[in-house]
Order: sequence, then structure tokens, then C-alpha cells
Amino acid sequence: MQNAALAEVGLTSWRYQLLPIPPDLFPDTVPALAAAGFRGINVTIPHKEAALGLAHSATERAQAIGAANLLIFEDGGAITADNTDAPAIARALPEGLEGGSALVLGAGGSARAAVWALREAGAEVRIWNRTPERAWEVTEQLGGLVVERLEPADLLVNCTPVGLNGQDEELKQLPVGADDIAMYGCVIDLVYSPLDTALIRAARRAGKPAVDGLELLVTQGALSFEQFTGVAAPLQRMAEAARAG
Repeated sequence: MQNAALAEVGLTSWRYQLLPIPPDLFPDTVPALAAAGFRGINVTIPHKEAALGLAHSATERAQAIGAANLLIFEDGGAITADNTDAPAIARALPEGLEGGSALVLGAGGSARAAVWALREAGAEVRIWNRTPERAWEVTEQLGGLVVERLEPADLLVNCTPVGLNGQDEELKQLPVGADDIAMYGCVIDLVYSPLDTALIRAARRAGKPAVDGLELLVTQGALSFEQFTGVAAPLQRMAEAARAG
């Protein structure tokens, strides 16, 4: 997706690449990347909270969320952190959510971004996580309520990694089943998969509006692209590349 965007705008000397970094090597590896010629990095599970801690400065939203998915290497070696997950989620939210309700599944970095975006939109947010203590940590910093069982809501947001393989049986790993989808007005799944996730398929079968992870990936990727390059992102080309990939 990013390499297709670079080619589209003529930045042929740029390259976007995968860097698998184990958590124990992350703090030592990231500061060395600027000297290796990197302009910045996108960060995903499980590094989003650690990424914020490595930055010398951060945007207000990254600070408030407590997690970053984007690090920019400035001249002189300084690292700036941002969170483009949150504005991507905000753009995907249904209209009229102010005063409405949302149930967020998960309590990691992506869930933090979702909770922040939802509360900024004026929604009442409830959080479910397999480990309730982690959910309590999120609510203490960002607000919201912790729940231990399903509750009806205007919006359901999956911020867990469940669904990466696109298999129907994966839905059993979530607290929400196909029969429960009727309790929600809209479903957003942050998991991006070559196939629709089981949650997204269940939502569409139930006739509910659904936003899949690839749509969110493209949006946050475009926001990252613009910070990396200073050039407007070719959004349509990025979406085509993501779907084709």
C-alpha cells in the first residue's frame, strides 16, 4: 500500500519495508533507525505503548491516548510520536454518535485510540477485556466504564487481534456471537485481513453497517504517509493496493 503510494507520487527513491522487531530489542533498535536512513516508522502490536515512551515529543492525542503508531525521526535525532489510528477511527464513526453508546472490545494500544476517538465524538464508552485490570487502566486514564458482559450499544468496536485469519470459528474467541449482533447499530473491526473477519461477515448478514480493518488501515496509512513525505496521500491508489494485497 505505502510503496504503491510512493510510486504514484513519484518518490521512486523511497521504500517502505517490514521490520520485525522483538519487544526486548525495540528500545535499542528504534533510535538507531534514523542513522540508517529511515524517515520514520509505523508501529503495531505489541509496540504501540512502548513507542510513545521512546519519543522526545508527542502530539496531544498521542499523549492523551498513551500509545503511538507513528514515530517520525527529526533532524538532529529527535523522535516525534503521533497516533493516526485515532483520527482514522474518528472518520469511520457513524453520524449522530454524540450522546450515543459504544462497546469497545480490548484494552491495548488500538483500544486506547478507539476510546479516545469515541469520547471525543461525545459517546458513552464501555470497555470489555479478558483481563479486566487492563480495562480499568484504560478507563482511569481515558474515561469510560468497564463491563464484564455484553451490553447493547449503538456501536461495537473490536480492538482485539481476533479475526486475523478470517475464519468463522474465530468469532467464538470474542464475547459476542452472531446472534448478539442485533444489539448493535453498527460494527467496526480494527483487524485487517485478506478476507472479511467473522465479525464483519456476521454484521453484514445481520444487515448492520460495518467498517472493516482494511478501510481503517488505508486511512491511518494515508495520514502516516503525509507525515513521512510531506506530500498529499493518493488515497484511492492506496485503497486499491490494500485490497489487491
